[in-house]
Amino acid sequence: MKKNPLKVQHMVASDPGNRSFDTVILPLGSLESHGPHLPLGTDALTAYHLSLEIAEKVPGTVVLPPVHYGVSEHYRDFPFTISLRFETETAILEDILQSVYREGIRKCFIMNGHDGNIAPIEIASRKVKVEHPDIRIVSLDAWWDTVIPLLPDNFFEVWQGLGHGGEGETSMALALFPELCKPEKAVGVVPALPRHLSVKWLFRELTNCGATGDPTKGSREKGLYMKQILVDAIVDELLSLDASGWDYCSILVGKR
Repeated sequence: MKKNPLKVQHMVASDPGNRSFDTVILPLGSLESHGPHLPLGTDALTAYHLSLEIAEKVPGTVVLPPVHYGVSEHYRDFPFTISLRFETETAILEDILQSVYREGIRKCFIMNGHDGNIAPIEIASRKVKVEHPDIRIVSLDAWWDTVIPLLPDNFFEVWQGLGHGGEGETSMALALFPELCKPEKAVGVVPALPRHLSVKWLFRELTNCGATGDPTKGSREKGLYMKQILVDAIVDELLSLDASGWDYCSILVGKR
């Protein structure tokens, strides 16, 4: 195996003492069905691959090993779901952030690939931030939502590309790990959801095939474009944060 200096797990014990990084990226995922066409580990694989591409463009940044499990109980009616409880996921994230802080790292970017992790990210990050005010924590909670306004109008063909294993996620997977995908088996359901209300669903209420949206519209070409647009946007924001010293209060408006 070739050593990758962006991967913390490839370092030996003597490396961190002479480290040249001050920022870590923590990729989060899950292990669950994404329909008959995407691998069970799609969320973690996506978060990890994107994290490595981002770290390559932001000096002083490395990537922690991904957390391959998440809060997935709402997907349990489809195989093969291995889930953590909300309390467990929150505790894992808090422990990782506390360990990062103990190692002298004060800048952390959480790259999330799974919807069930969003609440634990918020709770764990708030707790660590209150205890250690000098740590800086930012997160990309839902890349699938973030990328939509960055893309040209009518880029997606169905449901704005949304869906668990849908057009957008399938396209991204085909761009990042095509060898693990089976697009010829793609099938999905576009659920009828309220426009302004958030439904607290079990996934079986939305689909009978393990995927939502229309994965048949996904393509590697779309995914490569999505990946580039998203990575560039996040890199720009991280570089801007570094330039400002991660000072969120650098713009004064009005009078005092």
